[in-house]
Amino acid sequence: MKTGFVVITGASSSIGEATAKLFIAKGHNVLLLSRREDRLKAFAGRQVMKAIIDITDRPALDQAIAEAEEHFGPVKGIVNNAGRMLLGDITTQDPAEWQEMYNTNVIGLLNGMQAVLPSMIEQKSGTIINISSIAGKKTFADHVAYGGTKFAVHSISENVREEVAPHNVRVVTISPGLTETEWNDQTTGEKAKLNLMPQTIADTIYFAFSQPQSINIREIALAPTQQQS
Repeated sequence: MKTGFVVITGASSSIGEATAKLFIAKGHNVLLLSRREDRLKAFAGRQVMKAIIDITDRPALDQAIAEAEEHFGPVKGIVNNAGRMLLGDITTQDPAEWQEMYNTNVIGLLNGMQAVLPSMIEQKSGTIINISSIAGKKTFADHVAYGGTKFAVHSISENVREEVAPHNVRVVTISPGLTETEWNDQTTGEKAKLNLMPQTIADTIYFAFSQPQSINIREIALAPTQQQS
C-alpha cells in the first residue's frame, strides 16, 4: 500500500539532516533533496528516495516529486528548508550574493510550494512547513538582504495559508533564532555559544506536522532563552 511521503529540501546537513532522520525514525517515507550528493549517502532504505537538485531548478524538482509519487503515493508534506545566509553591509556586499539568496530563499520556496499544492488541494490534505528565521521578524546589522528574504518567507507563507485553508491544507512558518549550522562562521564569539541544536528545530517541525489535520500551528518562533535580540 502506498502511504505517501514528505519532501525535505536542503536535507544534506544541519536542520534538514536532523529533520530527515526524525521523519524516517517516525516511519514516514521521505524524498530528500540536496545539491550535495555525498552528504546524502548516509540515507538509504525502502523509506528513502533522493534527488540531487538545486531547488531553483523547477523541472528537476517536478520530476523528482513525480517519481516519488509513483513510488510512494501522494505527497503529504514538504519542509522547505533549503536556504542561503550571506551576511554583509549593504554598502559593500556583492550583489551576486543578494541574487543567490533571493533565488534560493524566495524563488526556491515558491517552487517547492507550487510543486506540491495542486496534489494537496486535490487530496484536501497536506502540510507545508517553511523554515524562516527570527531575522524574518526583526532586523539585525548586516542582515539587509538575508533578512529581506526571510521577511518575504513570512509574507508568502501567510498569504498562501489564507488561500489554501479552504482546501484543508496547512502552511506553517518556523522561525529559529541562533542555531548550530554550517553558517556559524557568520556568528562568532559569545553569541555562538547560545545556539539551538538542529535536533531542537527538527523536533519543532515534527510537532507542528504531527498535529491533527484540523489544527494548523501557523507560526512558531523559538530561540535560546539567553538570546536577547
